[in-house]
Amino acid sequence: MRSVWSGTLAFGLVSFPVKLGSAVSSHRIGFRQIHRADHGRVRYQKTCELDEEVLGPAEIGRAFETPDDRLVPVTDDDLKALPLPTAKTIEVNGFIELAAVDSMQLDTPYFLAPGSPAAGKPYVLMREALTRTGKAAVGKFAMRNSERLALITAHGDVLLLQTLRWPDELNPADSAAPKGRISVSQNELKLADTLIDALGEADLSAFRDEYAEAVEALVAAKLAGAEPPTAEEERGGEVVDLMAALRASVEAAQGGGGRAGGGPGKRTAKKTAAKKQAPAKKAAAKKTAAGKSAAKKTTGKRKAG
Repeated sequence: MRSVWSGTLAFGLVSFPVKLGSAVSSHRIGFRQIHRADHGRVRYQKTCELDEEVLGPAEIGRAFETPDDRLVPVTDDDLKALPLPTAKTIEVNGFIELAAVDSMQLDTPYFLAPGSPAAGKPYVLMREALTRTGKAAVGKFAMRNSERLALITAHGDVLLLQTLRWPDELNPADSAAPKGRISVSQNELKLADTLIDALGEADLSAFRDEYAEAVEALVAAKLAGAEPPTAEEERGGEVVDLMAALRASVEAAQGGGGRAGGGPGKRTAKKTAAKKQAPAKKAAAKKTAAGKSAAKKTTGKRKAG
């Protein structure tokens, strides 16, 4: 595991060295900017706005911009000297029920690993204590020029640290809610419940990144000089008759047409398996029929003899 931060985890008088490593990777596609005319890459140069001099990395520092547009230089040494106990320590300040954590606050997950062989026992102690109580530890630590709120949970054999957004970073959801008074009938609710039941449990492991796959297919087609794949016709987003749409959705789901986000539904998977088995069944049927026909011919010959 490549470490992105190292320091000490402390809860009460128990402390031990730990290190953080990325727990996830990304499918993000890195497009390059090019000149349309000749496909040359577009390069960026950093210049000083005062003398328009092109600068190299060693010549560039950082500064804090004040509300009145003044720039106050801040060096690496200034940041290292900050009187922050969280610069090298994750101080556990308390524990919380996982259900009490607002999902909007959850940010980036990291694996929290012991920083030395001697840290193994206190690491396992904390992991087992969190598993037994079903709780998560809450603390703070500083990384990459900012202090982070952290949630530490037991995740199988490891401790998982998930950074949290600060409470005042969460925007109010009022503006996203529908306006006015909207009523939903009992029949509509029952049909929605039926649709949820018909679609079944989602299997997260069955979902895939179809956008990345489509881009790869597009690039492959362009390299081969072939015609790129085209998009299917988009379905409209406007609901004209809610009850009719719900009934049609339930019928489609119960008939094996339910599917969302690249993850195959149970009925769709069964239907696909049946299609795959169909040619083999047909071949077996033909073989059986041929065998019966041959048997009849043989019997006929014996009778004739």
